[in-house]
Amino acid sequence: MECRDFYVLTMATTYQECLEKIYQLGRFGIKLELETIGNILQTLGHPEKKFFSVHVAGTNGKGSTATYIAAILQAAGFRTGIYTSPHLVTFNERICVNGKMITDADVVAAYDAVNAADTGKRNATFFEIATAMAFYHFAQQRVEWAVIETGMGGRFDATNIILPRLSVITNLSIEHTDYLGGTIRALAKEKGGIIKQNTPVVTSVTQPSGIGVLKEIARKKSAGLYRFRHDFFTRKNPGRSTMTYRGLHLRIPDLTIPLPGDHQKENVSLALAACELIFDQNSKTDLRYALTPALAKKGLGTARWPGRLEIILQKPLVILDGAHNLKAAQVLGKYLSTTLAEKKLTLVVGILDDKPYKAMLKYLLPRAHRVIITRAKIDRSLPTHVLAAAAKKIFTGRIQVKEDVAEAVSLAISTSSDEDAVCIAGSLYVAGEAKEKFDMDFIS
Repeated sequence: MECRDFYVLTMATTYQECLEKIYQLGRFGIKLELETIGNILQTLGHPEKKFFSVHVAGTNGKGSTATYIAAILQAAGFRTGIYTSPHLVTFNERICVNGKMITDADVVAAYDAVNAADTGKRNATFFEIATAMAFYHFAQQRVEWAVIETGMGGRFDATNIILPRLSVITNLSIEHTDYLGGTIRALAKEKGGIIKQNTPVVTSVTQPSGIGVLKEIARKKSAGLYRFRHDFFTRKNPGRSTMTYRGLHLRIPDLTIPLPGDHQKENVSLALAACELIFDQNSKTDLRYALTPALAKKGLGTARWPGRLEIILQKPLVILDGAHNLKAAQVLGKYLSTTLAEKKLTLVVGILDDKPYKAMLKYLLPRAHRVIITRAKIDRSLPTHVLAAAAKKIFTGRIQVKEDVAEAVSLAISTSSDEDAVCIAGSLYVAGEAKEKFDMDFIS
């Protein structure tokens, strides 16, 4: 019996049935190769070739950088798609056109088309199906530019089937060692796999071993390599809350960073440098390719990236941040110790079992007055007793445990004053479950 005989291949008739079929694919793990998605896209008539694309890889900052690029392209008048992962609350968040999520009906249509084309030796994984659905939908919607975020790695990530007009590689920190290797050099090789022949790349990688690898790949591919803090940068204006961007050709004074956190300077810089290259490449073909400071500010002003230092309640101040790996925990810890230094802080935290949770806690716990340990429903969540035991070795204050994220959030808010702060962090899955509760109970 062939592997495919184990799968139900009937057409989805409802949105909920469609999601159930998609999520079932997650049980079959991660496959890093391009043949399967290549066959699907060939059967579909290569939808990925019907729009221009920007490819974004890296460890942290991929989503916000992609969001900034898409926002500027949309502000210029291009019909713009963006594909990101993971989602926080609903699958539809992954696939957006001109800032609007794919509709339930279009999710079903895309799934049915992709599923019918999935006839190879190996059944496609969740991420391969989702990626093909995004490309199919973008083609159906006549998208002109699509910004595509990798899922994991780069070289054999399903998204690497595209031939982008530009590649972006954000910072690097060790992650997914079983798949990507345990050194910055190995990680850079995987992420650098998105660099294409004669296609420029912008990056914020700073580690000597990492940038050395990227330089060598770019040299072999005859790809121009543009580096943050080397070829372009953003600096804070003294005594003001604004920044000045000094790019490849463009200077933008009095720039407001649209999302909170000092690390966003890096992501905005990458996005602006990427847009400089995109617009310069095409300035002779279309009058819309005229990147000005006013256009850049207009686009950045519309950028939204939920679940990353997102304020979802004011009294008490409630901040949602995935902070799903060591680097992200370090960035969040800095934010908590500076921006929220005057607030009495409750930290609601849950971390996945494949993350360096002990090291992450060292960054997250110092600013807290109270800690509530929880876990997301996903089976990769670290058991609360393990996380609590690690927290007790670092934190001397009150530690509470709530197995359910929604209950942990309710406890944190109901026992905080209007002047206090609550931060929910440690996992994008925790952030997603918390956001879902707010969407249902608080915001509505």
